[in-house]
Order: sequence, then structure tokens, then C-alpha cells
Amino acid sequence: MFTTVISPRFLETDALGHINNTVLPMWFEASRDPIFRMFSPEMDTTNWKLMLASYNVNFHAETMYGTDVEIHTYISRIGNSSFDVLQECWQQGIKTVSGTTTMVHFSHQNKKSQPIPAHVLEQMKEHLLPANQ
Repeated sequence: MFTTVISPRFLETDALGHINNTVLPMWFEASRDPIFRMFSPEMDTTNWKLMLASYNVNFHAETMYGTDVEIHTYISRIGNSSFDVLQECWQQGIKTVSGTTTMVHFSHQNKKSQPIPAHVLEQMKEHLLPANQ
């Protein structure tokens, strides 16, 4: 699991004082940087090796301004060329948001998916979601 701490900014709130629902996918993407680095250690966008296939976000409780949040990031499924990333937003011990993103190891030059390299698979396995969660 990777953990990212985010301090909500006032500009990320909505009229009700909650963190706006459009903000959480951005926090989740920013928290996937360690996974991006497995595929592109230099974060070189001219040689990017991933494609976003889908994502969903589920809201469980309010996320509020004024208190840091922790984003927990796990690999929850590994396929031949694709994988799922499960992420959770925790604030004051409460899971407020969860989401799953499907990513594909992808050649942008050839416009085709590619098998995940063995050395990346080994790194990914270190961050698999525990079986009891």
C-alpha cells in the first residue's frame, strides 16, 4: 500500500463546505504517482506507458475542509496487460471515499496494449490489496 497525505484547500470545497466531488478523482490520480513510476521511473510523458481504461468513485461520508486526509493506494487486480488500483480516502479515521481505476500497459506509438513486464509485476505484487480486505 502507498499512503499520500493531502491537506484540503479551501478552493476545493463546495457551497455546503464539503470537498467537492470533482476533487477526489484528482486526489486519487495524484496518489497514483508511485504506480506511474513503476512503469516510467523518470515520469517522461514522451514515453508514457499507461492508459486509463475506467474509473469509479464511491462516496461513503463527507470529506471536509480543515483536516488532512490520507489516500491509501493498493493494487487490487493484476492481469496480463491491465490492472486495477483500489484507493480509499480516510479522514479522522473514517473512510469517506473509495474508488477503483483500471489501467492498461499501453504503447502509445503502436496504439496497442502490452504485457506488463516481469520486473514491474514484482513491484506491483508488493502493493497488492491484502486478501482479508
